Amino acid sequence: MMEYKDYYKIMGLAREASQDDIKRSYRKLARKYHPDVSKEADAEAKFKELGEAYEVLKDPEKRAAYDQLGANWQAGQDFRPPPNWAEGFEFSGGGFTSGDAGAFSDFFEQLFGKAGFHTSGKATRGGPARGQDSHAKIHINLVDSFLGATRSITLSAPEMDAQGHVQVKHRTLNIKIPKGIKEGQHIRLTGQGHPGEGGGKNGDLFLEIAFNKHSFYRVSEADIYLDLPVSPWEAALGTKIKVPTPEGSVDLKIPANSKQGSKLRLKGRGLPGQAPGDLYVVLQITLPSAETEKAKAAYQKLQQELDFNPRKSLGV
Repeated sequence: MMEYKDYYKIMGLAREASQDDIKRSYRKLARKYHPDVSKEADAEAKFKELGEAYEVLKDPEKRAAYDQLGANWQAGQDFRPPPNWAEGFEFSGGGFTSGDAGAFSDFFEQLFGKAGFHTSGKATRGGPARGQDSHAKIHINLVDSFLGATRSITLSAPEMDAQGHVQVKHRTLNIKIPKGIKEGQHIRLTGQGHPGEGGGKNGDLFLEIAFNKHSFYRVSEADIYLDLPVSPWEAALGTKIKVPTPEGSVDLKIPANSKQGSKLRLKGRGLPGQAPGDLYVVLQITLPSAETEKAKAAYQKLQQELDFNPRKSLGV
């Protein structure tokens, strides 16, 4: 478990501080804790912590994302990012000016090293300049990829007011989700990025796709996995049972003497596409409970009838 870092407290600032306040505070504290001049015993650690805080708060996009976590966390408190905490947050990216995310704490890396804060090309001065591209991550349901869909999404992005304070603006877009799109792929919306300058074209918006967690399917690339509970007699004797798929139930033959964890492949039943994925059914042998006298008697009879030692391979 990692510890929460209060970047405002590290820099001695209120959460309402302006960007100019942040710059002034950094210059003051950087002089105080610079290892080459400071006489404090922990100067190097404080200087590094200060640099991390400044990396976040000086960048309106990182700062606005950080602020989404709320103000109720305490410095040093055990912290785990809320699920999908950065979903729908629109950014162009300022990059990492002090090395990459690995140069900072685990807290920073969890929030920004894995959130996809990319660097986009900046507009050049003089003449028309294309606007920066924007990026955001959205979650869709598995069925949206199977069937294709049109969805309404709301994105949040930071903007600076005249006093240098960061505010978050929202916009809603209707998007078309292509059939067969995979996790990690992008939907490109032409002209929906940052405005161009001097008559230049707008940048584009890239939406990275992630799947909402399904109650019983797991997705890997184009393949889908399903843990299927079966009884001991179904696994031992073999049978034919109905199995759910995202496109409806199908009949599946369970071979006799199937083992725990055996994989059965339903070819082409994964995500659709030119080369559709497969659906893998993973057998999970489930034992009935022995809570009644009748059930206990059945287990005792089975114990007497079968010469079975599950630990034979261990020599005991």
